[in-house]
Amino acid sequence: MKRVAVLVSGGGTNLQALLDSERRGENPNGSICLVLASKPGVYALQRAADAGVKSVVVSRKAFATAEEFDEALLYELQTNHIDVVVLAGFLSVLGKKVIAAYRNKILNVHPSLIPSFCGPGYYGLRVHEAALARGVKITGATVHLVNEECDGGPILLQKAVTVQPDDTPETLQKRVMVEAEWQLLPQALAMVCRDEVQ
Repeated sequence: MKRVAVLVSGGGTNLQALLDSERRGENPNGSICLVLASKPGVYALQRAADAGVKSVVVSRKAFATAEEFDEALLYELQTNHIDVVVLAGFLSVLGKKVIAAYRNKILNVHPSLIPSFCGPGYYGLRVHEAALARGVKITGATVHLVNEECDGGPILLQKAVTVQPDDTPETLQKRVMVEAEWQLLPQALAMVCRDEVQ
């Protein structure tokens, strides 16, 4: 049984999708054992509490350097015997030491079809604003492994979502979450927990 940590920075809708999937028995080889938030007071921490999952806050602002932040992250992951890490709207960048410790065991969900609208600066609503500004007819979501390049790791799963003529960044964001992110992320986590990803 793989021990899973979900790293969050906000409301935790992707976390909820993972918790719901686990409750439905869709990941028999994994268990969410830790929710790690980058700031206190985010609703994702309430979701963890409601599900009976241990949570901890490791705030980037609490550390003088990125290296110290990485050490604190790594300490929490290793102390809790974590095997697989899921970035579910986690807005802090992981450093080389964390990535090396969990090589091919860190998943990220990105709200576009990589390589479109990805890389530094593309997160949250910014991705959907860029997609609408470009006039694309199809967007979607991607789950990929995390490496040292922002949004540059190997792609595991992608799903396309149609852009509607009257979409706003907010309506597009919601549709991409419902139709793609909330489906792909649990599937990809189950794949990693089954050792299908090397």
